[in-house]
Amino acid sequence: FSYSIISSVPAGNTDLFRIDPKTGEIRLTGALDFEDVRLHELQIEARDKGWAPLSGHCSVELEVLDIND
Repeated sequence: FSYSIISSVPAGNTDLFRIDPKTGEIRLTGALDFEDVRLHELQIEARDKGWAPLSGHCSVELEVLDIND
C-alpha cells in the first residue's frame, strides 16, 4: 500500500502534517495553536500496487486542546 494526504480542512494546512507513504503513520511537522484552529481534518488515501490499482479513503480528525488553561 501507499498512503498520502489528499486534502485538509482548513485548506492549506497539509504542510503541518506528514504521512509515511509505507506505514501510514501521521506525524506533526509544525506547531498547532488552539487559538488559531481547534479542529483539523485530513483526507487520507491508501492505494494498493496491483495491476489495476484500487484505493480507499478515510477522514482523520484532530482536535487541538487548550492546555494553558
